[in-house]
Amino acid sequence: MTLEIATGLAQAIRAAAAASPDREVCGLLLGAGGRVTGLLPADNVAADPAATFEIDPRALLAAHRAARAGGPAVLGHYHSHPRGPVLPSRTDAESSHADGTLWIIANAETLGCWRAVAEGPVAGRFVAVALRFVG
Repeated sequence: MTLEIATGLAQAIRAAAAASPDREVCGLLLGAGGRVTGLLPADNVAADPAATFEIDPRALLAAHRAARAGGPAVLGHYHSHPRGPVLPSRTDAESSHADGTLWIIANAETLGCWRAVAEGPVAGRFVAVALRFVG
């Protein structure tokens, strides 16, 4: 699978990560099929946002309500790893569900994408998804 994302959206995720070097930033990936058409930044409400993330449930519910009303679907989410590689961590695997959700993980320089599955080669939960940056 390849996920398309506009270069500007990818840059917005990296910029958010750069602006928050001590805390994980997070948000939702909106779109249809294999294309991200928008982002919904969300507050990280985790108990320890320096080491993990939890998307504000209000943002998640609002995005799903908007999708049911005809808006873009929630394809997954993004978050940053301020001090680590842009690979799913053990914590990411433990907090994920095998539901096919897309996970973009970023830092200030780069980002990568994975799909959460029952048994994957990355952290036991994820398979890599190629990113295609479009105008």
